[in-house]
Amino acid sequence: MADPRGFLTTPVRENAPRRPVPVRIKDWREVYEPVDQAVLSRQAGRCMDCGIPFCHNGCPLGNLIPEWNDLTRRGDFREAIEQLHATNNFPEFTGKLCPAPCEAACVLGINQDPVTIKLVEESIIERAWDEGWVQPLPPERLTGKTVAVIGSGPAGLAAAQQLTRAGHTVAVYERDDALGGLMRYGVPEYKMEKRHIDRRIQQMEAEGTRFRTGVDVGGAVDAARLASRYDAVVMAVGALQPRELDVPGRHLRGVLQAMEFLPQGNKLALGQPIPASVPAEKRITAEGKDVIIIGAGDTGADCLGTVLRQNPKSVTQLAIGPTPPKDRTGNQPWPTYPLVLRTSSAHEEGGERVYTASTTELVDDGEGGVAGLRMVEVVRHPDRTYTVVEGSERELPAQLVLLALGFSGVEKMPMVEQLGLEVGRDGALVRDAGWQSSRPGTFVVGDAGRGASLIVWAIAEGRACAAAVDEYLTGRPSTLPAPVTPNARPLSV
Repeated sequence: MADPRGFLTTPVRENAPRRPVPVRIKDWREVYEPVDQAVLSRQAGRCMDCGIPFCHNGCPLGNLIPEWNDLTRRGDFREAIEQLHATNNFPEFTGKLCPAPCEAACVLGINQDPVTIKLVEESIIERAWDEGWVQPLPPERLTGKTVAVIGSGPAGLAAAQQLTRAGHTVAVYERDDALGGLMRYGVPEYKMEKRHIDRRIQQMEAEGTRFRTGVDVGGAVDAARLASRYDAVVMAVGALQPRELDVPGRHLRGVLQAMEFLPQGNKLALGQPIPASVPAEKRITAEGKDVIIIGAGDTGADCLGTVLRQNPKSVTQLAIGPTPPKDRTGNQPWPTYPLVLRTSSAHEEGGERVYTASTTELVDDGEGGVAGLRMVEVVRHPDRTYTVVEGSERELPAQLVLLALGFSGVEKMPMVEQLGLEVGRDGALVRDAGWQSSRPGTFVVGDAGRGASLIVWAIAEGRACAAAVDEYLTGRPSTLPAPVTPNARPLSV
C-alpha cells in the first residue's frame, strides 16, 4: 500500500476529462482525453488495500485491483500491466466498455466516491501499448488438437487466445467482414475506436490464432460439416435476438431495431459503405429527423450518441420505468451494483429523456412511413405491474424510431439446428457444468449461454471455457485459469 492515507488526503474522485460537447459531436473520435500522470497517481492512491477487497467480488475476472492500483500509484506500469494481464486478456476493452461493477463494490464507496478503478485499468494498458510491452505470447509447442471458435466477440476472442497459448490450433469464424463481434459494429466509434480491436487481432495472429471473416456458418457453410473437421467447437455467437415492440405501426418504414441502426452508423463513421444485403428501406440516417429511442439502457445511449452525430432535428429517449434515484436506496445496499441515474457521455450531448412513458401506437405518415409516436404516462407498482395515468395520452413527432429494448437470447439461426443444440426457455443455448452443450465436444460461452450481459463476464467466461476445452482435449486438468463457472442448465438428453 503506497499511500496509507491516500483516501483521506485525496477525498475527491477525478475521472478522465471529456472533450467539449460542441467539438466531439462533430466527429467520431473517442470522447475522453488523456489523464495527467499526477492525477492518475493520486486517484490510484485512494485505494485502501482492504483486508477483504470487495472489488474482487464485483469483478467476474477476479482482477488484482489493489495490487495494480498500488503499482500505478508508484509509477511502476511495467509490473502493473503484468498484474493486469494475469487475469484479463483485453483490459482496454473492459477499461472502455465495462460499467465497472468493481467500483460499485469498492469499500471506499460506503461513505465516499469509490476509487476510479476503470480509469486506472485503461491507463495501465494504454501505457503498455505505448511502451511496446504488449507482445505476442506464442506457445512453446503444439498439441496437435484443433478448435473452431464461432464468433469473434470478447468471449470468443478470450477463449481463442487462451487455447492458442495452450498449444492448440485455433480458428475463429466470423460472419461479418471484420472481427470483434458487437465491439466492431455495435459499439459506437466514440466509445471505443476500432484500432484497439485491430491491434489485439494482430497480437493474436502473431501467436498463431487463425481468423476467417465473412463466413456464414450455418448458411453457406454447413455447421455440422465444419464441426467434424475439429476436435472441439466453441459457440460464442452472442445473444442478439432483439425484443420486440408489439404495438400498431411496428411494421412502418423508419422503425428499426437498434442493431439494425448502430452497425450502419459505425460503418458511416469509418467511411465504409453499407452492405448490399441491407434493404433499401432500412438504409436510414437520423439527419434532419425527429428521432425517438425506446429503451433507457446502454444500447439506447449508444443510439443517442450516434443519432446526435448525424445532425437530427430532435431526439427523445423513452423509458417505461420511473426516473432512477441519484444515490443508492435501502433495498440496493453496498456492495451490490445499484440502479441509479447515470449520465453517459451521450446524455451530456443532447436529447431529452422521458420516464414512465409507454408506447401505444406508431403513427403512419400515409405513405407507409412512421410520422409519430403515441404514448401514455404510466405508474409502476412494487409488483412491477403498470397502470395508465388517465388523460396522459400525447403524440410525439418521429420520422425515425429506434427500438433498444434488450435481447431475448440467441438469434434463430440454422447453425443451432444443424449442430443439434438445445435452446432453453430463456433463449440461451443449454450447457452443463463443464461448459458443454447437448452436442459432445461443442462448448457454449458468453452471452450465447448466459444471456445478454457485460463484457467483463464475456471475457471471464471465455477464459474459463478455454480451461474446460483444454481439459477435454488433453484428458488432464488444465493449467489455464477458470475465474467463473457457467450458469449451467440441465440437459434434456
